[in-house]
Amino acid sequence: MTLLWIAFAVLLMPALWLLAAPLRRARALHDAQRDHEQNDRTAEQNVAIFQRRLASLEAARERGDIDQARFEEDRLELERSLLEDTESLKRAPLKGSASGRLAVPVVMVAVVVASVVWYQQQGAEGDLTLLAVQQEVQNHPDGSVEMLVERLEEQAARQPGNPNVWMALFPLYRDMGQGREAIHALERLIEIEGRIPSLLGQLAQIEFFVADRQLTPRVQSLVDETLERDSSQPTVLGVLGIAAFDRGDYEAAIGHWRRAIAGMSDPSSGEALRQGIQVAQERLGVPPEEQELAVAEGPGIHVRIRLDDDLAGRLDDDAAVFVVARDMEGELPPLAVARLTLADLPAALVLDDSRSMSPEASLSQVSEARLMVRVSASGQASPQAGDLFGDLAEVPVGDVDGEPVEVVVDRVFE
Repeated sequence: MTLLWIAFAVLLMPALWLLAAPLRRARALHDAQRDHEQNDRTAEQNVAIFQRRLASLEAARERGDIDQARFEEDRLELERSLLEDTESLKRAPLKGSASGRLAVPVVMVAVVVASVVWYQQQGAEGDLTLLAVQQEVQNHPDGSVEMLVERLEEQAARQPGNPNVWMALFPLYRDMGQGREAIHALERLIEIEGRIPSLLGQLAQIEFFVADRQLTPRVQSLVDETLERDSSQPTVLGVLGIAAFDRGDYEAAIGHWRRAIAGMSDPSSGEALRQGIQVAQERLGVPPEEQELAVAEGPGIHVRIRLDDDLAGRLDDDAAVFVVARDMEGELPPLAVARLTLADLPAALVLDDSRSMSPEASLSQVSEARLMVRVSASGQASPQAGDLFGDLAEVPVGDVDGEPVEVVVDRVFE
């Protein structure tokens, strides 16, 4: 933090220098203005002009060009014009060059104070302190989760309005089994950030587990509020799936978990739910080759893979089987990848976005794909001589509930 304030001071120096700059020029400007006023001959020039015009007017009267009434009228106009010009030339007394010097340091102090106050109110000083605390514990020889929680609790007392403090605290409490403390931290976070569905969902989840996996009125109220704000909130749907599974309603559990997986931004985050879906499918007596359909995520390809009878026995049953979907042009990384063993064949599975290797390349980006299946004795991802393979081009990407397309492994890689 010391370096931060030094940096702020360095940034303020140019601003203060600009404020002080007029003080250095005040004396020169004062002298220049005084000399200008002393040497100003504008008034004398105006009087001389008035006298010439008045003399011309008198000569015109003597020649008879104008009568006395016209002369008086024109002379009055000349006098009025001279009076107006003279009035506009009157100047206030010139103040000394030291006048107003006190205002500059006052403004400089006000700028510094206002900058500090603004940063304390709107800046990230609290977040920087929080980061420093986390790094200190991480680098401490005896650093531990307990030490981190203790330091964060100190920060919570010092800056109770900082949401990042409570955001850091509640998962630590949760992972340490301190459910009540986690609930309190989440409630404080919600007070600050508002009733955001993701936060309400996490609060419902913690309340659910603290209540020994029971949908108490409190938990149900949080679930209802969350779903009212976001009907696809995955954390709450996961909780509902667990509750349904515990009471033996496996179909409802599968439905909730499938919706939860569809609402997750990170495909890998749903792995535990996919395993839960497969267990629920087993409890319902669904054959293993059909269980993949329950975990489909978005558009995909339902594929069935089998080994040609002529190649049976060529490789051991534990040989790796790589199933890869690529774009038709072959310009993108693999869109989806699955791995089986030769003993699993024939097998049916679903390739979808959950099996993508990169966020930049997924099946949902294309309408058609090329399927390639390779059986590798070495287990290496790159093709080797003696590998078995098969492929199928122009396979539509879409609904996975229909009949699977079939890829037959019927060739040997030379």
